[in-house]
Amino acid sequence: MVQKLAIAITIIGALNWGVVGIFNFDVVAQLSDGHTKPLARFFYIIVGISGLLSLGLLFDTLREKQREHLAVTEAEEA
Repeated sequence: MVQKLAIAITIIGALNWGVVGIFNFDVVAQLSDGHTKPLARFFYIIVGISGLLSLGLLFDTLREKQREHLAVTEAEEA
């Protein structure tokens, strides 16, 4: 549940940065009256934490694929 929420927030943050890069318009800053305001900083921190949590999911997925590969290799050897 937490990982799904983290991924959703990370995607929203990525979309915001895409808009910043393409249109030079920061949606978060616009909604919070400036990028230095506490509310905007809070949103940026939440997106950053969500990104870190999503990294954990990435490594779990890689670890699971490695286990599957080892299981297939051991089955072929037997």
